[in-house]
Amino acid sequence: MRRIAALLFALAALPATGEEVGRIGVDWTGNDIVVEAIPDPKVAGVTCHVAYFDRSVLDRLSNGNWFEDPSNSSIACRQTGPITMGKIDMSPKGEEVFSRSTSLVFKSLNVTRIYDQKNQVLIYLTHANDLSQGSAKMAISTVPLYGATRN
Repeated sequence: MRRIAALLFALAALPATGEEVGRIGVDWTGNDIVVEAIPDPKVAGVTCHVAYFDRSVLDRLSNGNWFEDPSNSSIACRQTGPITMGKIDMSPKGEEVFSRSTSLVFKSLNVTRIYDQKNQVLIYLTHANDLSQGSAKMAISTVPLYGATRN
């Protein structure tokens, strides 16, 4: 029984996985904008939608940048049901909610949740992580916690 509880706890600590809900072709080479729905795994009733660029094989070959997608992304998070907060990281550093690799090695698109306790708001930040260069490309969305409950 303890092993099952430990496994469930470990799985709950993993970042969420997104579900593709839209894919829009943007040019003749096959480049797309992908939209994913990402429910917050520790805050029931909050779903984020993240849009990002997915480069086609033809575009990769013609531009010579074969192994990565651009860092551009957009995010919108909303209350999609009654909000119940689980145990979340309350520090100013926040907590990773979602991560997707955008290159063969060391580059990823991330969603980080930050709790603004004073204003009772959850802040969701989408940004890129890169081993060698940071990226100033980011987007932010907030969800107010009117009447939210805590687990």
